[in-house]
Amino acid sequence: MFGLSVFLGDELTQERKRYLKQMKEAGFTKVFTSLHIPEENADQYLERLAELGLVMKELEMELVADVSKGALAKIGVSNLSVDGLKRLKEKGVNGLRVDYGFSNQEIAFMSHELNIVLNASTITQNDIEELNHYGASFPRMVAMHNYYPRPETGLAKEVLKEKNQWLAETGFTVAAFVPGDKQLRGPLYKQLPTLEDHRGKHPLAAAIELITECYVDEVYIGDPEIAESTIYQFKRYIADKTVVYFVKPEKQSPYFEIVLGKHQNRWDPAKDVLRSADARFKEIPQISPYETIERTRGSVTIDNQDYQRYMGEIQVVVHDLPKDEKVNVAARIRAEDLPLLDCCPAGGYFELKEQMNQTEENISELR
Repeated sequence: MFGLSVFLGDELTQERKRYLKQMKEAGFTKVFTSLHIPEENADQYLERLAELGLVMKELEMELVADVSKGALAKIGVSNLSVDGLKRLKEKGVNGLRVDYGFSNQEIAFMSHELNIVLNASTITQNDIEELNHYGASFPRMVAMHNYYPRPETGLAKEVLKEKNQWLAETGFTVAAFVPGDKQLRGPLYKQLPTLEDHRGKHPLAAAIELITECYVDEVYIGDPEIAESTIYQFKRYIADKTVVYFVKPEKQSPYFEIVLGKHQNRWDPAKDVLRSADARFKEIPQISPYETIERTRGSVTIDNQDYQRYMGEIQVVVHDLPKDEKVNVAARIRAEDLPLLDCCPAGGYFELKEQMNQTEENISELR
C-alpha cells in the first residue's frame, strides 16, 4: 500500500491536482495531511481541506489527517460524537492520526467510525490493553512512524525493525515515510524520511527496504513531490514488481539497443551481478569486442564472441569488477538508480530503459 503527502500550507493548484491524479494512476491509494492549523491561516486551511476532500472523493483515495483536539474543534468537531465523525467523512477525511491529547477510550470510540492512525513510536503494551478494554476496532487501526525533517534525527533501522515486529505481532498495520526527490518541504529542504539512512536515497529503494526488511505495510512519500521518472518506477513496481533502471549508452555502444527491455534475474542469483535469465538464448547478432573496460557498479554488460557459448549474456554489475576482454560494457545505470540494484531478488523482474529526456534536478538544488 502506497501513499503521498499533501500540505495544506500550499495552494491546491491545478498542477497539484494533476499530480494527485497521476499518483493515483501509478497505484497510490492514500494521502496524508496535517490539520495542525495555524490560527492566522485557519480559514485558508479549512478551504483547502474542503477542496482536497473533494479531490479525494473524485479520485477514490483515502485521506488521513494528522489532528489535535483543537484542530478538530476548528473544523466543526468540538466533541467526539458519531455525528461529528460522520461530518469528517463527509469532508473526505477517512482516517485520523491522533497522538497526545486523546485518551485510549476516545481513540477506541473513534475507531468504529474512522480509520485511526497512532504514533508507532509511542504505543505501549498498556495502550494495547486499554484499547482492547474499551473495545477498539483493531482492523481499522494503523501504527504510523513520524518523518524527521532535521538531519541526524531519523530512526535507526534496527530500532525500527524491532518496534515494527512487535507491532505486527500485536495486529497493527504499520506505516512509515520515505523521502521525495523533486519538490522538498521547507524550511530545511532536507527531505522527510522515517529512517535517517534514507535521507538522500532513491524513494523506491527506500520503500522496498521498508517493506521487505522492516515489517512495514504502508509507505508514504513524505515530501510534496517525486520526479516523473520516479513515478514511473513506482508505477511499474506496484503493477508487477518490476524494478526499472534508467540507462544511457556507454560511448555510443552498438549493443545498447540489445540490452534494453525486460529481464528476469536468475533464480540462482549471482553474488556480483544481476544475470538476465534468458538473454543469451534469444536470437542476437554476432557480438564483437567493444568497450571491454572496467565494470563498475551499475554497468550493463553483454558477453562478446570470445565468451563462446555465453555470447549474448546480459548482466547488471552490482559489485565492482575488473575489465574482461570477453565482456563488453554497453550501458550504465544512472547514479540515482544505483540503490535499486539491491532491490531485485532471485527470480525478480527488472527493466533496462533508456533515460527519460527531461532535466533531472539534483536533490541538493531543489528548493
